[in-house]
Amino acid sequence: MGSHPELAFRALHTDLPVMVKIRELGKDVKDLMPLGQGAVYWQPPEQALEKVKDKAWAPLTSQYGTHEGLIELREALMEKLQHENGLHKSSIMVTAGSNQGFLNLVLTLCDVKDSVVLFAPYFFNAYMSFQMTGITNILIGPSDSETLLPDAEWLERVLSETKPTPKLVSITNPGNPSGTCIPDPLLKRISEICRRAGTWLVMDNAYEYFTYDGLKHSCVEGNHVVNLFSFSKAYGMMGWRVGYIAYPAEAQSLRTQLLKVQDNVAICASMISQSTAVGCLEVGSEWVRNQVKSLVRNRELLLEALSPIGEDAVKGGGGSIFIWAKLPEKFRDDFQVVCWLAKRHGVMLLPGSACGLAGCVRITYGAIKETECEVAARRLKAGLEELMRDGMVD
Repeated sequence: MGSHPELAFRALHTDLPVMVKIRELGKDVKDLMPLGQGAVYWQPPEQALEKVKDKAWAPLTSQYGTHEGLIELREALMEKLQHENGLHKSSIMVTAGSNQGFLNLVLTLCDVKDSVVLFAPYFFNAYMSFQMTGITNILIGPSDSETLLPDAEWLERVLSETKPTPKLVSITNPGNPSGTCIPDPLLKRISEICRRAGTWLVMDNAYEYFTYDGLKHSCVEGNHVVNLFSFSKAYGMMGWRVGYIAYPAEAQSLRTQLLKVQDNVAICASMISQSTAVGCLEVGSEWVRNQVKSLVRNRELLLEALSPIGEDAVKGGGGSIFIWAKLPEKFRDDFQVVCWLAKRHGVMLLPGSACGLAGCVRITYGAIKETECEVAARRLKAGLEELMRDGMVD
């Protein structure tokens, strides 16, 4: 292999995506059960797919769209934000998935010299977005050891004592990877802490419909708050790549800068994907909630499968599609455990070290149907029983 000029420091010092690592690991394992990647097993609603067929032949589908998204999609999203999320003072920019939306926001709101805040366990792509844009002062806050909810006291202290004040706080609700649903009073308290400090609060609401046991998702709004949403999990549109930013309508300067970034990153989200998103909204969120109900049994199966490591080790599961579990102290190398479970027991998890907490694993229960999950649960339980009894035997 020939030599080449130097690569960017930013890219070299960005973590290798954990999903790339576990996909590489999975290549050598037959019939591997996917409990690692955050995905759902369903496709978009049939009505939406049928409706979009003719769009493939429409000339406008092959043209550039407006930077902010299809007008009919944005109008439908405005109605959705008002009626479902209680957001009445927000404007919308459609992006190629909410990951692109987050990157747009980091490029728009943060400079390299700024400090930013995440709470462990954090969403690994958020951490990587900061790294990739040259931000190195990433402050990692603690979460409650029992509930995995963000520590508001720590946040208030850090935002008041750190100079310059951190520019941005990022939180997912329901949590990825924690699987926790943040109560409305705590969410409002975090928002108020950020408002008083003059800090942006970026809320990732990708799993807004994924709540269980009577828990409810809620949003906050303000001139310091930006909300991110996604079609990927709700409507099974992972590969279609459609998300959207809901930002303060009064912040026209923010809109201007977002347009600059959008023009240089994506120009617009895929036109046919946006048309499919319109069709999904016409079907409505009740369709999504019915799909989510089908995951309840999966969650139960995997919670029972985790019993060998002890009930106190298992956290989350009240929201999103994730369960968070702490491994016994002697198994601090979670990636090694993940590799062992994959190769010996045919089940793939995600190492918690990728989310800022070593010695833990994230378990996903959305990517497979119940019959497959029964198989996965049996394998996982057998693997954990062997791990606790004999260790990582060959």
